[in-house]
Amino acid sequence: MSYLVFARKYRPQSFETVVAQEHVTRTLNNAIDAGKVAHAILFTGPRGTGKTTVARILAKAMNCVEGPTSKPCNVCRSCQEIAGGHAADVFEIDGASNNSVDQVRELRENLKYMPAHSRYKIYIIDEVHMLSLAAFNALLKTLEEPPAHVLFVFATTDPHKIPVTILSRCQRHDLRRIELAAIVEQMRTICNQEGAAIDDAGLALVAREAGGSMRDALSLLDHVLACAEGPVTAELVAQLLGAAERRQLFELSAAVFSGDLPQVLEKIDGVWRQGLDMKRFYADLMTHFHYLALVQIGDKALRLVDLPGHEIKLMQTQVRETSDIILVQLLDLLFQAEPSVKLSSQPKLALEMVFLKFFQSRPMLPIDTLIERLDQLRSGVPVATGPRPGSSAGPVRSSAREESDLPQEREIPPEPSPPVIPDIPVTDAALQTEGHLWDRLLARVSQEKPAVGSFLNKCRSTVADGTQMTLEVGGNEFTFKSIQKNLAYLEAICAELTGQAMKIELMANGQDTADKQNEKIKTDQLKQKALGNPLVMEAVELFDGKIVDVKVL
Repeated sequence: MSYLVFARKYRPQSFETVVAQEHVTRTLNNAIDAGKVAHAILFTGPRGTGKTTVARILAKAMNCVEGPTSKPCNVCRSCQEIAGGHAADVFEIDGASNNSVDQVRELRENLKYMPAHSRYKIYIIDEVHMLSLAAFNALLKTLEEPPAHVLFVFATTDPHKIPVTILSRCQRHDLRRIELAAIVEQMRTICNQEGAAIDDAGLALVAREAGGSMRDALSLLDHVLACAEGPVTAELVAQLLGAAERRQLFELSAAVFSGDLPQVLEKIDGVWRQGLDMKRFYADLMTHFHYLALVQIGDKALRLVDLPGHEIKLMQTQVRETSDIILVQLLDLLFQAEPSVKLSSQPKLALEMVFLKFFQSRPMLPIDTLIERLDQLRSGVPVATGPRPGSSAGPVRSSAREESDLPQEREIPPEPSPPVIPDIPVTDAALQTEGHLWDRLLARVSQEKPAVGSFLNKCRSTVADGTQMTLEVGGNEFTFKSIQKNLAYLEAICAELTGQAMKIELMANGQDTADKQNEKIKTDQLKQKALGNPLVMEAVELFDGKIVDVKVL
């Protein structure tokens, strides 16, 4: 066939044209110019990132008539034969189909012969990890000390399957996944050369489907341009590749953040009616919300978001008024439900259940807020409950029924508010009784800040004179720090009640600390006693186990 696919037609022919692998090509350039090329080189990395391509360029650089040179001429006999794949002195071997020890022995026998007309005999073994263990062992000695005219170049996607004895004899270069922007730029260059019209959103969708592989991206681009007539749009690309449009993902996340459950279900149903693979859509959805969470973190995390700039700006707009707790809660639900969706015979229903659970659950709260609300409950103060996830006005009601059809809710009487204590001026006589000032302070704080009031209930006060109060704080370190944080507030109330400035000093309860220390010593003694028990020691020896933890009941 005369037609060449893009992956072959636009295959890089020099180190400068290799896309997004500068860390490898720069090293090889320097090694060639310095005359320090290793006799065995291993290229690793994901599929379609340029391993075999770089190996071929290296072969041209070593055998070029002007070489060894980091810039092969691509016009001499050797360069032309290597580019065409029929060079007499460059052997490209598929490790998957030539993996037996006999084939490696035959290769080893051929090493002793000099090249036909080139400077080096070069063996490029692709997917080298597929060689058998016996084949690797047969290659060991030759790989360590090959003839001066032989160069080995290996390529693999699974370096961990290669024996360490082989890895230690090779100079390793790791190729990286190619970023979306680099793939889009390369495809745009190819489209310009081919005279093909495709919008940026369509190219971004193709690049995203390629998953960091340039070869996959060019193969998909070939497919899209072959199926399309005239200009190609992102919508057409999505239909051809069976992928969800970015617009659909943004519309669904907008519906989630606005608390519109019916709209969320409608978007999921629309994707299903389009005939898209729901499991694939679920994976795209998880990635979308993951990127939203990264965008919300701030500018420092933006480099982790492999998306075009206009999409990142749109994400920043969406998450501006969204709580990070809601995003974490949703991501956690999506992650936990992943096996259910992927293994379900009805993935659409499984996906809908994820969002039904999300909208029925309350948002998670920070630990400080939880502690404060627990303290409010202990002190008898009513605790306000927050809205459901994604909603600013409570749970979303279904629009399928009229308001009159809904059952009438029973009217709940309002909870009684705490009694208001008037500010009665404190006389000088009252100031002589420190208990009176403490009671007034405790009542005032409990009314204005119930959480702080609950902490004060664990304290004992001592008034040295009319201008200084000492608080002996009971409880744990959290109680001490909470009161310390509100010290200025407490001093202001004391000044208001007494009519003069008052200094408050905090002191940890020594008895509580001593009791805790004694309790810890007692617990440690019980643990040591349990560890020394003959029955415990015999059980450990019998089951060849180890003691992970000892709990004191």
